[in-house]
Amino acid sequence: MQGGGGVSCAVAGEAPRGAAGLLGLTFDPPGGEPPAERIGRLVRESPVVIFARRGCCMCHVMRRLLAAVGAHATVIELDEAAEEAAASAAAATAVPALFVGGAPVGGLDGLMGLHLSGRLVPRLREVGALCG
Repeated sequence: MQGGGGVSCAVAGEAPRGAAGLLGLTFDPPGGEPPAERIGRLVRESPVVIFARRGCCMCHVMRRLLAAVGAHATVIELDEAAEEAAASAAAATAVPALFVGGAPVGGLDGLMGLHLSGRLVPRLREVGALCG
């Protein structure tokens, strides 16, 4: 599904829906909001965000691990090089990039490090990202 400005969204575990009303995320028309500002806004609007490329297997693993512990991430597929560069810079890692509670976790290695250390679930609980 395609949102404005080259950003498409899907929530892990759900079929894609129209961009309007998706977890309260809003999209501006192309050229309206610079990629770095858009990335910052999207990170602030959702407790768990994954920035990924379409068809990325590491993103799939991230979504599955988060779903297994009861959290559903907002997945933002980046279609433009400027958006991918902004997300990578914000996370200090390459895409896929994970943010929990607005803070960068990193890529798959950062997520796995949190999980294996036993800090993932408490952190998700702290930001209100656990379902049920």
